[in-house]
Amino acid sequence: MSLTVLNKEKIYSILYKRHNGEFLSLKHLPLPNSFKDMQRSVKRIVEAIKFNQKIVLIGDYDVDGVVATTIIREFFREINYPLEWIIPNRFRDGYGISESIVNRVEADLILTVDNGIAAVKAAQICKERGIDLIITDHHTIPPKIPEAYAIINQKQSSCKFKYKEICGAQIAWYLVAALARELGVKIDTKELLTLVSLAIVADIMPLNGINRVMLIAGLEYLKRSSRAFVKALRDKQMLKRLNSETIGFYLAPLINSAGRLKDASIASDFLFTKNEDEAKAILDELISFNNERKNIERQITKEALKQVKQTDKIAIVWGREWNEGVVGIVAARVSSYKKIPAIALNCKNGICKGSGRSWGECNLYELVSSAREYLDKFGGHKAAIGLSFKEEKLPIIKSLLNIKASQMCSSEFIDNSILGVLPFSCIDYELLEILEKFEPYGEANPKPKFITENVEVLEAKEIGANQEHKRYRLKDGNKILTALEFKSQNNPKIGDKISIIYTISKNIYNDNIYINLYIEEINQ
Repeated sequence: MSLTVLNKEKIYSILYKRHNGEFLSLKHLPLPNSFKDMQRSVKRIVEAIKFNQKIVLIGDYDVDGVVATTIIREFFREINYPLEWIIPNRFRDGYGISESIVNRVEADLILTVDNGIAAVKAAQICKERGIDLIITDHHTIPPKIPEAYAIINQKQSSCKFKYKEICGAQIAWYLVAALARELGVKIDTKELLTLVSLAIVADIMPLNGINRVMLIAGLEYLKRSSRAFVKALRDKQMLKRLNSETIGFYLAPLINSAGRLKDASIASDFLFTKNEDEAKAILDELISFNNERKNIERQITKEALKQVKQTDKIAIVWGREWNEGVVGIVAARVSSYKKIPAIALNCKNGICKGSGRSWGECNLYELVSSAREYLDKFGGHKAAIGLSFKEEKLPIIKSLLNIKASQMCSSEFIDNSILGVLPFSCIDYELLEILEKFEPYGEANPKPKFITENVEVLEAKEIGANQEHKRYRLKDGNKILTALEFKSQNNPKIGDKISIIYTISKNIYNDNIYINLYIEEINQ
């Protein structure tokens, strides 16, 4: 692959083109009524409030579902109307609105957030029981959709909402904005972007268009927020530098941990409470969950990697006692290590349930759809899916998906986040300003990576509690820079000439600004 030799002007041009020149502000957001069924849904909810009918909210146990649930809870708290809410327990209930959940609630109206687009049976039970069902969901539309009172999903062919890749929390935010307007109540929807920003990053939404502008606004509100959960995080010094990476690597796993190990309602209470002492107590619980999750995930990943064959085009790994709450992360780890799509499953009592993560440009939803006839439950989108099926079907599913993956998914992966070859002489504070201009980085706007070749190693030092990381002083031309490599597998010696792939970050220490390189790959 031929790479461009870069300068600052070329870097600016490349990053600008990623956004097609579309740099929006909040005033450019589409109106709520551009969603199909939005006004119908609003009028039905307002009617339920007017006639004191019972409303039940059903969310989901990932960050997006937890945030969407919390946004709706906050709205009903503001208007002082009772709301029964349920986040299905991953282990007892499974994903989303189900027949068992519908059968155990009494309601006049059920509202879903971040789930429901595939809940055909649950919708039928609602109809039989005379319960109006409003589904709000952002996932891919299946061949058969539920018969509901209203469905708000931007991926419906008849929906005029311009942006198709948004998350469930954004739809919940739009619904609250529309309800507030209809009822004539004051809700600070801009401040609610504090919560929405967490979901946009955690659900890996493309960071362009309205996702970018909503995330930027949300991060600004998050930085100065007086919410109890934010104060608790600050008290633990967990918000030193708040950006999309902080959310992706620290906050999202923390919020997810409750649903992975116990119950996601704990995470919603963390975001929802106005009591600082309660927020601090829940945060301690979430930290404990997250540490336990890391240990479980580490062990299962080791077991999973042993199952992957060199000839596999998709890794399908499984265990008898694997924790269902971490199989999605295990799939992501396996996919990253093996550079192919991966599905991780817990198979118990004749049923396999699990999650999949894609790799590169492979559309995992389309790939797994080819085995839909063998699946009992299935849903998701291009990058991530959830599924369940009878264990006896596992051999044929593995065989079929490997054949389909060889046809549908290219084995060649081009890292489009690598912009080109960059001399150290171009790395300065002006370049940092250019890189910061195009933040936040994430899906569809990956953090820029660079290559510098024939770099001389002046110093290589092991650092960290377990000496598993390395700090280098590197020289290219007349310029010397500090570089860090986490969980290093390399052993360059002083005087060696190496080529590095890296990102560039600003480090602030004692009010001084430093430029650090973060090495992703070393070639000697």
